[in-house]
Amino acid sequence: MFNTTSSMLNLTTPPPGCPPVGIQLEGLILPPVLTVDVVLGLLGNLVALWIFCFKLKTWNPNNLFLFNLVIADFLALVSLPLRIDALLRGHWVFGDGLCRINLFLMFSNRSASIALMTVVAIYRYFKVVHPHHRFNRLTLRQAALVSALVWLLVAAPRLPMLAYSHIKGAGDRTQCFFFTSYKEASRAIVILVGTHRVLTVLEFIFPTAMLLFCSVRISGFLRRRQMGKPEKVRKAMRVCVAIVAVFTVCFLPTTVATVGVWLIRSYRPWDCASFYTFTQLTIVSLGLNFLNSALDPVVYVFSSSMFRRALCSALPRALRCGEPDDSENAASSGTQTTDQQEMKSTRAETGSGAM
Repeated sequence: MFNTTSSMLNLTTPPPGCPPVGIQLEGLILPPVLTVDVVLGLLGNLVALWIFCFKLKTWNPNNLFLFNLVIADFLALVSLPLRIDALLRGHWVFGDGLCRINLFLMFSNRSASIALMTVVAIYRYFKVVHPHHRFNRLTLRQAALVSALVWLLVAAPRLPMLAYSHIKGAGDRTQCFFFTSYKEASRAIVILVGTHRVLTVLEFIFPTAMLLFCSVRISGFLRRRQMGKPEKVRKAMRVCVAIVAVFTVCFLPTTVATVGVWLIRSYRPWDCASFYTFTQLTIVSLGLNFLNSALDPVVYVFSSSMFRRALCSALPRALRCGEPDDSENAASSGTQTTDQQEMKSTRAETGSGAM
């Protein structure tokens, strides 16, 4: 993707006949973008960790999923300062071990963030649309097992990253690359990179479809159940739209760039202009990927009514916010306010649709 003297990931190389891609755009865009991601993301996630660890009095499965999401975002963000340093220096100075760990954290925690966002959306969907489903009776122990399974599924395909050296060059030309070129790579690395590309696409397509499905069903349910209360519907829709919008903005460009580079290399190797366009999109998309970690505390953690109450109680009295209303509880954290209001009049209908 870039020349072999300075690159963040170097996942692709130019097709035969195309000159090397310059690194000016990477060095110009990524350091400030990643710095903003780190500052905003660590600030929000550190506040979230403090609330979860010291202020939250009551835990439920939803908050446990959100806590795991914060951990995933935090680990992804703490890996970025090393990358920013390498971009500014023009070479990697932290050794082979930290190179392997850094790449593993960057990729696995991005996937964990996506997976946990999807779990949160599914949990809220069942709470609102199917309040009698047994999924809503998850204990904290069962929720912990679900979280552990998510981490296992995310980490397993990327554990081989820790088994291979990704260091290229020496001295002030040392680089920490995930991949350079097929010509100099072993078969194991080629398979690893191919697996990464497939996962990059699949982990966007399926969660996006699930998020859209859950958002549409929640919106439709609330519209049917809260006729005459348009403000509650609007609040629910704002949360749903924000979730899908942030997910799309942060992860769609990487998916498009990955598919575009693969298609050009496979079917249009002579189209150097298109190849360069997609590599530039890849550079920009890296910054957007980690912007998700900065936005998650706003979109998800702060949408939990229990978290909001804990946060408000920790503020000085002059800054203390009011209690969240019922509509926010129903729309954002998936509580059973709507269910309680409609239980008697819709018991039969809801029960039959509880799967």
